[in-house]
Formats: sequence, C-alpha cells, structure tokens
Amino acid sequence: MIKAMRTAASGMSAQQMNVDNIANNLANVNTTGFKKSKLEFQDVLYRNLRKAGVSASPGTQIPTALEIGYGTRPVATTRQFAVGEMSQTGNPLDLAIEGNGFFQINMPDGTIGYTRDGTFKLSADGQITTSDGLFVTPEITVPEDAESIQIGFDGTVFAMVVGQTDPQELGQIELAKFINPAGLEALGHNLYSQTVASGEPITGIPGEEGLGSIGQGILELSNVDVVAEMVNMIVAQRAYEINSKAIQTSDDMAGIANTLKR
Repeated sequence: MIKAMRTAASGMSAQQMNVDNIANNLANVNTTGFKKSKLEFQDVLYRNLRKAGVSASPGTQIPTALEIGYGTRPVATTRQFAVGEMSQTGNPLDLAIEGNGFFQINMPDGTIGYTRDGTFKLSADGQITTSDGLFVTPEITVPEDAESIQIGFDGTVFAMVVGQTDPQELGQIELAKFINPAGLEALGHNLYSQTVASGEPITGIPGEEGLGSIGQGILELSNVDVVAEMVNMIVAQRAYEINSKAIQTSDDMAGIANTLKR
C-alpha cells in the first residue's frame, strides 16, 4: 500500500508539471512567434516478481511476467515549431518568416541568439534591433534621411533616400535553420540558443536551401491552439484527481489493515 501511494504520488507530480507547461502555453497565446511545447512522460523501473518464460513444471513455461511498476516521470518538453498564423500590421519593420528558419540576433555576450519574433525597431543610430535593443545580424543601418524601407522576400533591405530616384541597398537579412530545432534552448525574450542537441546552424538567404521567405509588414502569431490546450488541461486535471484517489484508497486500505484484530 505504501508503494501504491508513492506510485500515485509520482503521477500527481507529473500531472502538476503537465499543467504548469499547459499554463505557460496559454500565457503566451498572444506572444509573437511563440512555439508551444508538450511534456512527455516515461514509466519508471519495474519490480520483476516473476519473469516470463520460466518453467512452471516439467515441459511448461509461464507465458507472461509478473511485474509491478513504480509510477511515471517527465522526461522531455518538446517544442513544436509549426508555423503560426500570420497577421498583417503594415509596419515596414515587422517581419515574418513564411516557412523554416530563424532570425539571427547578436547577444550581449557575443554569441548568436535565434528568434521567430520579427517585431523589429530602429536604434538611435538607425540599426535594426529587437524590442530589447539587440542588433540583428548581419547588422543593417538605415540612413537618417531614408523616407521608406522595403524588404524583399529574399531578405534584401532597400531604403528610399531623399534626393535619390533609385532605392539604396542597405544589406541582406540572413536566416538560420537547425537539423533538430527541438534541441534549441529557450532563453526567454523570444530567443533561443544552439546546443549540442540542436546541431550547428545552417545559414543562408531566405527562400533558398530550405529556408522560408520573409514577409514585410506581417507578424507570425503564437501557434498555441487555445481549445486544444484547454482540453489537455482537463485531461491533466482528471489524471491528477485519479492519482489522488489512488492515494486515498491506499490510505483506506492501510487503515483497515491497522484495525484488524485477532
């Protein structure tokens, strides 16, 4: 009975973490470029009381084993990088990746961060930055006298400068992709960093080598499905209740055993 309590307690702990993950998905339903994650579980070690195939009597074998499990445990949160819905904003510095890839961002420690959030701004020096003031790489500077900015599907940035009839090319935004994007480490602030599991970034021009194209004046919304997450929360809640019921039942059984008299 004590084993049953501990087993059910592992289920309650796992479902609590599951609800925490679902709550984070729902909290970011309006976060630009957010990718939902799913918690994965595994059963833990088993106590093997009798192995399958052992001899029960001469010429016979036991066809099945007698095993007792010890509960469950969370093993991974898998981030799902399905593309979210696109929203027209009309802001020339709002960019969305229509397909695979990440924008590259210069981090304060000199490393490169990766994001799907294309809500970009201009710094005081005219450089394209994130909402936190981090520079996009390759760095692109917009002239002070620029009247408008155009960004092509391939990431080429042009500006119409006062006194010129032809647009001035300022540079090109490059994207990065990973063999295993689920292996990226979430840093918060809509940023990811590469890990050993994600592999090295593969950079290139948008629209080439499997990279998505860039849409100007568009933002990619979160890919969280509110209805699906609410259903997942109900399932997790019921699983939590069932495990708590198993603990109550084990406690009742222990109480009955303690009251036995000769």
